[in-house]
Amino acid sequence: MPLRRPVLITTAGAAVAGALLMTPLPATAHEGRPGQHPVREGGGRTAKDAAAGAPRAALPQAEALAAGRLRENTGYPRRTVLKAPPVNPADASVKLGLAPYHSLAPKLNALQKLGDRVSAEVAGYSAGGHALYLVTVTAPESAAQSREQERMRELIENAPAAAAKDRRVKAAYRTPVFINNNIHGNEWEGTDAALKLIERLAKAKDRKTADLLARTRIHLNMTANPDGRIAGTRANGNGFDLNRDFITGSQPEARAIRRIAIDKQPAVMLDLHGYVNGTLIEPTTPPHGENYEYDLFLKNSYANALGMEKAVNGLGYTPAKDGVRPAVIPFRDEKEGWDDWPPIFTPQYMPFQGAVAAHTIEFPMAVNNEEYDTLPVVELRRRASINVAVAGAAMRATLDYTYRNRASVLADQIETFRRGAAGEAQRPVSERTVPGVPGIGPEDVYTTTFPKAYVIPAGRTQRSATAAARLVDHLLVNDVKVIRAGKGFRLGGRAYAAGSYVVDMRQPKRGLANVILAEGRDISTDVSTMYDISGWSLGLLWGASVDKVTRGPVKVPGRQVLAAAPTGHVAPGGDLLLRLDDPKELTALNALLAQGVSVRGTGNGGAVVPASARGRARVLADRLGVVFTATRERGVAPLKRTRIAAAVSAGELTALREMGFETVPVSTEILNAGFDWGRADVLYVSQGLDHGELTPAARAAFAASGVGVVGLGAQGAAFNKAAGLLKVTAVEGNGAANGVVRVRNAGGPVTGGAPAHSFVYSPLWFTALGAGVRADQTYGTGAPLVSGHWRPAENGTGGPRNAAGQASVVSGHAKGAPVVLFGTEPLFRDHPKGLFAQVGRALLAR
Repeated sequence: MPLRRPVLITTAGAAVAGALLMTPLPATAHEGRPGQHPVREGGGRTAKDAAAGAPRAALPQAEALAAGRLRENTGYPRRTVLKAPPVNPADASVKLGLAPYHSLAPKLNALQKLGDRVSAEVAGYSAGGHALYLVTVTAPESAAQSREQERMRELIENAPAAAAKDRRVKAAYRTPVFINNNIHGNEWEGTDAALKLIERLAKAKDRKTADLLARTRIHLNMTANPDGRIAGTRANGNGFDLNRDFITGSQPEARAIRRIAIDKQPAVMLDLHGYVNGTLIEPTTPPHGENYEYDLFLKNSYANALGMEKAVNGLGYTPAKDGVRPAVIPFRDEKEGWDDWPPIFTPQYMPFQGAVAAHTIEFPMAVNNEEYDTLPVVELRRRASINVAVAGAAMRATLDYTYRNRASVLADQIETFRRGAAGEAQRPVSERTVPGVPGIGPEDVYTTTFPKAYVIPAGRTQRSATAAARLVDHLLVNDVKVIRAGKGFRLGGRAYAAGSYVVDMRQPKRGLANVILAEGRDISTDVSTMYDISGWSLGLLWGASVDKVTRGPVKVPGRQVLAAAPTGHVAPGGDLLLRLDDPKELTALNALLAQGVSVRGTGNGGAVVPASARGRARVLADRLGVVFTATRERGVAPLKRTRIAAAVSAGELTALREMGFETVPVSTEILNAGFDWGRADVLYVSQGLDHGELTPAARAAFAASGVGVVGLGAQGAAFNKAAGLLKVTAVEGNGAANGVVRVRNAGGPVTGGAPAHSFVYSPLWFTALGAGVRADQTYGTGAPLVSGHWRPAENGTGGPRNAAGQASVVSGHAKGAPVVLFGTEPLFRDHPKGLFAQVGRALLAR
């Protein structure tokens, strides 16, 4: 079974070479709670760029170049000799009789030699350094023909009204299909089916295949997760579930897929998974993503699903003979629980890049986890063989659907972009607007009213300037168009300064812009259960100020940008003040401390840097986009580099290392084996550490260590209670709840300067605060949930109104050491960037 959903470009800081910044180490912990991921875009710029007032090269291009840019306009086939990695007998695929990762490059080299239809490229590299192979199968193209294809692709996206009338587009454009395989490393078989499909297409002599390849480009990501394929794990080498990394894009594999989506603009896509018996074929149950042109998407996805269902069932497998049940289409066959609401999954991200049919396919026969460890090899291979056949049937049926419906598929992709560019309203789904799809009811209608624009104002605070650059750069790498104002202007009845950014929602990818910037909505009453998270607003959680404009024409005196403008600055004289309200400011602080600079804390979330370190500050300001202002403050106490013993998720570990903290993963087992507490200043607990399971010696060692404690969630609160630290009562809310919530910050060392919103996942709050315990943050009054899914339990407890006004973050001292407890999730999946500093500041407490 797939892991149930509850029932991040490297930072500029991480890229700085030499001693000035410490490069974060790869995360080694795995996700324990369902959820934890990352993303880090832009911010700092070079002084030369700032002086010239010119943006650097577009971040999408820079990112692609860093990964090995996909070559464009060079024609097909592209003769790439892929370098084969060393043979690895321990590759988990071998036991299943499937292709081990080290065999892929030789196989693809051989397939390229079969004729003139197959091309292979390296689309990027995994967290573990393994090449990601992108194969394109199409009829031969000259360089001139490839340039024409690119011209038509650009026309479809950026001038869709013209493309709809362009006879050449209708006659000659090769419809892109994208097949993504093995994004979960221990769901293997899509890769092997893809190899078979490529060979079949390369060798076929029939007229239909030739015509298919003359009208289609088939792009196959052979394994999206080679780290996991080799190790037999769901996650990649950093411990991340890659199919939760959209729309964050924290991991290199997810960013490579994003680059493919933007460059290739697939109209149809498949994402191959396992294991659900019978074969699960999307479209999904409600709720449906409200930012899609869902009428066009459902029309094509449902029709293609029927074709795949017929092909899979037509293989002849039966429950009695093979243990294989008939295929299932959730939209038709299930009421709820398998939704397409959040944009974090690959097929749910692809429609925003132009896909009018996108599907998760779940193979029927489980071969991973317990089955992998316990079943005989012959049975595992029998099951894997069935799954390969199922995957192949789904792939062939999808190509057949695209071929037979090429004109309408292409027209619907153009229409998707045209509606966005024209600013037209969405069309609610109904049996009238989507004929041929039975069972459409009010429960399937999810639409939104797009605003006229979003404004990311310039210069409201130092923090928001740095955060604004990060958010703008993230919009740009997702191919959202952004304008920067060259002078002051008014919009929606408000005045804005020069340098403010505007996202005009009359653009082809408006759905994606809204997904990133909108608050979202509370869907708690719509369905009883969700497959994964239900709220994710970057507009509220990434630290930047974002204004929604709902009236008036959008007229801005500016130009479209390719990158955010520089934000870094260092005051010319005297000592310097560095605020610690943004993760990049924490990164800068830790870099200075690592270099031995004497920095003093202000006691209210700032750091005083001596004038003698101005040169180092300039480098950090330039690279990270942070601001050092002049100050006369002396600071209240020296700061030192904080060493963290971390029992945390992969997402939290990555976020901590992004901020430059020296972090050592620990667990119950590691502490019981004997841990040198001289290596740590703070223990951070959110998972994997149970005080009650520690040996007496391990408990005594911790008690004698004198280290501070930061605890998060139920496990952090349980550790606090068992260790006898802060006197509080932790109250657990609905364990399936998640979303964006309103909070009230008390200011001070932990939450001073923090945003007015936070993120919760299995929310927690604290009551009966003992003497000396401070409520640093509380949930908003009334109904604190802004967007997401949070219901009370059947007995009326555990809901958002129960949490209203209660403490969400508390702090104090126990046994002479600082303790901070979080009931929120400020580092969730390395995603809510604007919340990171709360944890960073808690870790600095002494």
